[in-house]
Parts: sequence; C-alpha cells; structure tokens
Amino acid sequence: MDPIEQFEEWKEQASHLWHVAMDHLRHVPPTQLYAAAAIVVFTTVLLLSRLLKRVKGNTIVLTGLSGSGKSVLFYQLRDGSTHQGTVTSMEPNEGTFVLHGETTKKGKIKPVHIVDVPGHSRLRPKLDEYLPQAAGAVFVVDALDFLPNCRAASEYLYDLLTKGSIVKKKIPLLILCNKTDKVTAHTKEFIRRQMEKEIDKLRTSRSAISEADVTNEFTLGVPGEPFTFTQCSNKVTTAEASGLTGEISQLEEFIREHVKP
Repeated sequence: MDPIEQFEEWKEQASHLWHVAMDHLRHVPPTQLYAAAAIVVFTTVLLLSRLLKRVKGNTIVLTGLSGSGKSVLFYQLRDGSTHQGTVTSMEPNEGTFVLHGETTKKGKIKPVHIVDVPGHSRLRPKLDEYLPQAAGAVFVVDALDFLPNCRAASEYLYDLLTKGSIVKKKIPLLILCNKTDKVTAHTKEFIRRQMEKEIDKLRTSRSAISEADVTNEFTLGVPGEPFTFTQCSNKVTTAEASGLTGEISQLEEFIREHVKP
C-alpha cells in the first residue's frame, strides 16, 4: 500500500475511534466524569510529588557564625586557594564546579553547587532560599575561638536544626570544626559535647516560652532525656578541617557522600 494511502487509512480509523469515544462520553453521567477526572488529577499530582522527592539536588550549603572560615573553605573547594584569608562576606559566595581536589581525576565528574551563606544575623534569612534544594548542609565552627562563641553558635545551630526544610527533608548536616591545625584548637569531640549541652539548655529555656512564640518550626530531642545529636530526625556528624592549610578531606568526603560524582 502506498504510504499516503496508509496514512489516510490510519487517519480515518483515528477519526472513527474519536467519534465513538465522544459518543460514549455523552452517555456517561457528569458525576462519573467529574470523579474520573479527579482521580486522574490526584494520581498525576501524587506521581509528580514522589518523583520530585526522588530527585536529589547537587547543592551543598555552607553556614555558621561570621569569622568561622566559611569563605576560605569555599575557595579551597573551588580552586585550592585561600584568597588571602578573605574578609567577612556580605553576600553569598556561590558557584557550580568540580571540586578542586578532583580536577586531576579521569572521567566525567558531577559538578557541585556550593553556596557560602554569610553568618551575620541579618543575612541569615538568605539561607532559606537555598535549603529546599540542598543535598547537605555544613555548619562551620571556629575550633580555635570556640568557647567565647559556643552559646551563639549553638543558638544558630538550634534554629537550623528546627527549620522545616531541614526536618522534613532530613537534610544531612555536618558540624565542621575549622582551624584545627592550631595547637590550641578544640577537638571535634569536645565541640560536639559542648554544643549538645548548650542546645539542651536552649531546649529547656525555649520550651518555657509562651506557645505564641513560633520562631522554631519543630522541637529537638526526647522529653526527659539529655539532648544528643543522635536524636535529630536528620543525620548530624562532626568533622575537622583547616581552610588555611587546605586540609579539607573530611569536608570533601561529606560532599561526595551526598552528591555522587
């Protein structure tokens, strides 16, 4: 059969089937049509939501108090330099790139989208722009000057761990103790214990505040038990780094655990 004739035959068959279907629909009660349409819409939305949940982003968010060394870590990840130590950032440093430590590897490597969010209290709301797409969050702590900043760092971390975007998506969080190359720097174990104690105090004091205070979307810990990070809905781990010397292997491991190469 000639291709044109075959096409015309298919066209006639399709037209016939369309008319049969429309004729059938005319005899179906409107309530049944509405119910069928509702089922189709509901099923489509459900499938799309499940699909979106499975799609994991490639964004890693760096956050923490000002002066903790986030920007130095960002530049080390990007191009292996400290950029002369940098100054306090007033805008997020942001970029999508292959980690500098992987540039010599062969084969195709998946780039990572790294965002360094300023630690100043007035600029922290910018964090909410990036967390919904985050595959992981890194909370940077100054291990050298930790004790004077323990309370402030713990308050910030408390707020972070009770954010809906962190809790609902169970975004893994790394507490990265920076500047550990210094002799007087505190260990990650000490920092973890001290922050757990401080957050436990915060949990008690904040629970005593009126329920009208809805600063935090979720609560932390188990009632009646001392707080530990293992009680969080998301995975919280600790690691050490030194942005100035370029020792960031534990940070790179965390990134590649959650953004596969």
